[in-house]
Amino acid sequence: MTARPSRIVDAHVHLWDPARTDWYPYLARPADHVAGGDGARMARRFDVDTYRAETAGWNVEKFVNVAAATGGHSVEETLELDAAAETRGGPDAIIGGLPPTASVAEAVELIDRQMTAPRFRGVRPMGANLGPVPDTAVLRALAERDLVFELLAHPDQLTGAAARLAGFDDLTVVIEHAGWPRSDSEEERALWQAGIEALAGLGDHVVCKLSGLAMPLRSMAVDALAPWLEAAIEAFEVDRCMFASNFPVDSAHGSFDDLYDTFSTVTAGLGDASRDKLFAGNAERVYRC
Repeated sequence: MTARPSRIVDAHVHLWDPARTDWYPYLARPADHVAGGDGARMARRFDVDTYRAETAGWNVEKFVNVAAATGGHSVEETLELDAAAETRGGPDAIIGGLPPTASVAEAVELIDRQMTAPRFRGVRPMGANLGPVPDTAVLRALAERDLVFELLAHPDQLTGAAARLAGFDDLTVVIEHAGWPRSDSEEERALWQAGIEALAGLGDHVVCKLSGLAMPLRSMAVDALAPWLEAAIEAFEVDRCMFASNFPVDSAHGSFDDLYDTFSTVTAGLGDASRDKLFAGNAERVYRC
């Protein structure tokens, strides 16, 4: 068996309660989001205690919560999770929401509101019609505040997103879910490869989060994930990649043990220092936690 990493900083977790149907309406219909897996594993109450129980044995030192509440609720989610983090034992950093707004000024106001939460580190767009990259003025506002922008885009959007993000060398950009492929088809892989190379070419401020692959690939097996993980690490190199669980979403296709065993196997040939960057150090740096 491959040796487990000495420590983990999980860069992508969703704490949520399906009973809050106004915040998480999609959890009432998990079949719409989970193909070939157990939708109930995604659409369940997932709190800090549950997360800690499922990650026991992996020395998870810290974890990052990423916005999952719909629209403007994602702002309230940031504030609520931050207020409770001290007593609940996490999260250690929070990526909040950037919901659709009528103006740049309103978007910046919502960002500033979330900045009152000490663990707030940046935003991801939270609207189906918002597009993967917000207005240029919003990107500037994030850079001026030393905040992270998380890019959630499918392979056919990656090259365009790279063009939109060019020139923002002072903005930390995190590519969520390794570029979020929708399948393992040759066409999808070609789109993904071109997009990943375009984003990697923007510079050291662009980081790839190795997460979220179990859902589209319907597996946590090494042979399913390794081709994508290895290609992403080759494009961005060890200093610009970080592993993350995307739990409980990806738990529809297996356990935390299954997923991190695969991550461990894929990186078995790397030295301890490189593995620590992938499993913990890079996430600590990017999310300042």
